[in-house]
Amino acid sequence: MGLAQTGTGKTAAFALPTLQRLLDKRMPAKGAPTILVLAPTRELALQIHESYVNLGKQTGVRSAAVIGGVGMNPQIKAFGFSRIIVACPGRLVRLMKMGKVSLNNIDTLVLDEADRMLDMGFMPDIKRILAKLPAKRQNLLFSATMPDDIRHLAEDILNRPKTVQVANTVAVKAVDHAQYKAPAHLKVSLLSKILAETNHESVLIFTRTKHKAKNLARKLCNEGRQCTFLQGNMSQGQRQRALDGFKSGQFDIMVATDIAARGIDCDRISHVINFDMPDTVETYTHRVGRTGRAGRSGSALSLVTPDERSQIRSIERIMNITMEQCSIEGFDHNAASPKPDPRNTRANKPKGRFSNSRKRGASQGRNTNQGRSNRGRRAAA
Repeated sequence: MGLAQTGTGKTAAFALPTLQRLLDKRMPAKGAPTILVLAPTRELALQIHESYVNLGKQTGVRSAAVIGGVGMNPQIKAFGFSRIIVACPGRLVRLMKMGKVSLNNIDTLVLDEADRMLDMGFMPDIKRILAKLPAKRQNLLFSATMPDDIRHLAEDILNRPKTVQVANTVAVKAVDHAQYKAPAHLKVSLLSKILAETNHESVLIFTRTKHKAKNLARKLCNEGRQCTFLQGNMSQGQRQRALDGFKSGQFDIMVATDIAARGIDCDRISHVINFDMPDTVETYTHRVGRTGRAGRSGSALSLVTPDERSQIRSIERIMNITMEQCSIEGFDHNAASPKPDPRNTRANKPKGRFSNSRKRGASQGRNTNQGRSNRGRRAAA
């Protein structure tokens, strides 16, 4: 069991030994998979797959990524010649239900970002996969945090595990932390000011919702900035184009949600900006871990409303840091919210039409949201 914050090299910590195991066994480079790695998101699965390709370049060992959003046939064929399968639980379970793949030869299972997989509701899929694996195998579990759910999972699948732990709430020394106080209605204009007056390379901005990520990216694009966004409702092709553009420098700003941002590994990220504060200290460490990588320095900036100041105090206390309080010269951080135009209020709409549309929308909303909740867990995977 490996416990460490993001950016500390967990992927290499399991990829190198598993490749070495295949070489030591002198197994043919091609054949049925013997190593299975499970990851919560497509981006992370692709990143792990690329790590195996790069690290195993001289070995001839084949690796394949099994993820949603792309065709199944190439993935099914890959089970016939790939020793390593890196998969998202949702797609792998679907292939298993179709009877298209076999896990009978797996002797090593890796659960990466296990905490995020549980957060995303993948526990039932993980149990289905575990039921199809040989009883005799090595299990490796990697996580950035250690909540009770992870402890229970570890107790279920690990047999007297060796534990290697790096304090997961220790601040990365290469990252500076700062906060800008502002009410919610000023956040967009404050963000624009910060971007205009900050010397930055690539910037990763976090929002709490998919809708806000898309809208904020559009606003920044309308200001003439090279910006893209990443969120769970995008197709795999859209997600890959956004990631490739961000990593190559075509876009110097990416707006993302927490789930979609798993797997973003770009050394050029000089700033992480919390447009919305995260719900937990662990999520904050995941976010800021996107910068200050590979020996480079980075900055973590947070836009903080009065309601979010308690979260700042928790982060400072648990991570043993002090966030510098900053302000933008000439920017009124306490400007009042503009008064709503009375001509745009619902009160001026015809009463009967509003009443009917609200009832109709509420009914449709329940059905739609129920469908979304069932699909949402796997949207990012």
